[in-house]
Amino acid sequence: MKQITFSGNKNIVGKMVAEYRKKRNLSQGELAAKMQLMNVNIDQQMISKIEKNQRQVTDYEFACFCKCLNASPNELLKYFDNCLY
Repeated sequence: MKQITFSGNKNIVGKMVAEYRKKRNLSQGELAAKMQLMNVNIDQQMISKIEKNQRQVTDYEFACFCKCLNASPNELLKYFDNCLY
């Protein structure tokens, strides 16, 4: 299967997911539990892989991360411009 990347990245939100998760004093497991309450099938290991840029993020996961972390889409996409060059 072909790996989909953007400028070598599997996602562009993982760094900010980690930053906002820590700001909100949530563990990866706690964030996964919040996501599961929103019917997103994700666990602590998947959160870890996202934060380490080892897993892609779907559009619905992105939307739920914004809600669970009380962050705007623009906040989680902070490093998007860095990926363009």
